[in-house]
Amino acid sequence: MTKTFARVFIACFLVSVGATCFAQTLVMASTTSTEQSGLFQHLLPEFKKSTSIEVKVVALGTGQALDMGRRGDADILFVHDQVAEEKFVADGFGIKRYPVMYNDFVLIGPASDPAKVAGKEIMTALKNLAVANASFISRGDKSGTHAAELRYWKNANLENKGSGYKECGCGMGPALNIASSTDAYVLTDRGTWLSFKNRGNMKILVEGDSRLFNQYGVIAVNPAKHPHVKVDVAQKFIDWVISPIGQATIASYKIGGEQLFFPNAGK
Repeated sequence: MTKTFARVFIACFLVSVGATCFAQTLVMASTTSTEQSGLFQHLLPEFKKSTSIEVKVVALGTGQALDMGRRGDADILFVHDQVAEEKFVADGFGIKRYPVMYNDFVLIGPASDPAKVAGKEIMTALKNLAVANASFISRGDKSGTHAAELRYWKNANLENKGSGYKECGCGMGPALNIASSTDAYVLTDRGTWLSFKNRGNMKILVEGDSRLFNQYGVIAVNPAKHPHVKVDVAQKFIDWVISPIGQATIASYKIGGEQLFFPNAGK
């Protein structure tokens, strides 16, 4: 090996090692819907291409994601329970909540629709489910979807949800699988439903009710609570995802020609 070649080889090696050693990473705790819908597989490579920052996603559901933030186990949260998010910030665990995008919740059930909920408003549909003791799979996991579902039951003044109500304590994908295999009803975000393959004879029965609106937000964890968090790196993600480029990337994600999420940063 010549001295010149050796110097070039060593220089290249050091550059490679340096790039690896100093590459920025970000731990993101998120709702499962952004992961299971395929959005992150579309969005995060574009972010890395623009910034060279790698995002490590821990998809848990909104409640558990917020808990990760409270413990300082994540740098940033991507979640969808506005009431809980605002409390997280008010309690000093997050710096600021930024709206990013929205989609909607839909009520899924067997095509035969034994509880006769098709085309109803969500409150009426839930009353029908309770009266019919229809099989209903709740996530029961403190997720944003679970929190929304519980609000709908409460607003419908239904303490008794019927004998068919079951909590799985699981993510959106597993809840949909259980509902599909047992001919049960289930509340899901539209994005996860559109990407779900094991539908069986399940279909959307309730949609379009304004109360089914589903807003997503991002929050950087507050270094005043946890000094080790990478707040500067987290802010880079926030700035990118609410920028015209980040918003356009969200809007461009489609399945079967149907857009899954609708950007609304700054609104």
